[in-house]
Amino acid sequence: MPQVFVTREIPAVGLELLKEAGLTVSVFSGALPIPRAELLLAVVGCSALITTVADTVDEALLAAAGPSLRVVANFAVGTNNIDIAACTQRQVVVSNTPDVLTEATADLTFALLLAAARRLLEGAALVRSGRWQGWEPLQLLGLELHGQTIGIIGLGRIGQAVAKRALGFGMEVLYYSRTRNQAAESALGVRYAPLTELLASSDFVSLHTPLTTDTRHLLGEAELRLMKPSAVIINTARGPVVDEAALCRALQEGRLWGAGLDVFEHEPQLTPGLTELPNVVLAPHLGSATISARNSMARLCAEAVIAVLRGSRPKTLVNPEVYG
Repeated sequence: MPQVFVTREIPAVGLELLKEAGLTVSVFSGALPIPRAELLLAVVGCSALITTVADTVDEALLAAAGPSLRVVANFAVGTNNIDIAACTQRQVVVSNTPDVLTEATADLTFALLLAAARRLLEGAALVRSGRWQGWEPLQLLGLELHGQTIGIIGLGRIGQAVAKRALGFGMEVLYYSRTRNQAAESALGVRYAPLTELLASSDFVSLHTPLTTDTRHLLGEAELRLMKPSAVIINTARGPVVDEAALCRALQEGRLWGAGLDVFEHEPQLTPGLTELPNVVLAPHLGSATISARNSMARLCAEAVIAVLRGSRPKTLVNPEVYG
């Protein structure tokens, strides 16, 4: 009987599909990510793994799993936690969960953007403190969105969904991406700009690029210094895309208005000083955290595992090279 190991508890719909397919399923039920040593033991002899962004799938893990391993289904869109080349060399299929979390992540992006711009957390803290004395003309003045410019870095599915929301708020949309998307430019009315121009011109900058060797610290000290002191950064992509220490310094020194962060460079640890800043909205990686999105992600992972173990190609295949 093929063994499937799931590194974290996922919505029941995915587990039920696996069991209905006649697979033996084991789930790590700890509150925190599975310790590495325990993970290396748990994967021995498994035919399939369902992993999360907190799990590093590298040569050591693949060797521990052994030749029976046929598929790694990542409970995420991004696959920066997986050594794709090593999986392909071992003929291990890798799948992910695109599309189903696009709208949820775009919604969360705008939730962070609005909360940072309108200082909602500061306002909520004031009301809860009992120190609020009522409406004041100069109390917690924030930023408007209408008529402002948002720069979107990475115009994939999520980036385009954010662009649509921004246009609905009457914002001008710039974007920077490794490859120009002229179809999206025509369909949405967004404008391509080089990264330096985007950073200098934008009132809000929202990150939606995958984490690669090229995008790690894409926004560092030099790039942050190009931005307006009234600008807001939103990151719902991957933490290391931003140099978190440099961002913290910029916020502390008043070189940026604020930030909304759903992901962190050394997640779940935060750069010292970040939590003390009132102009930063912090969320615990909630981008896809809706019932609908997470159920769909679990379903896609299960369907990918079942497809591969039955000799078929999964719908969300990341490394087609395994099929020659």
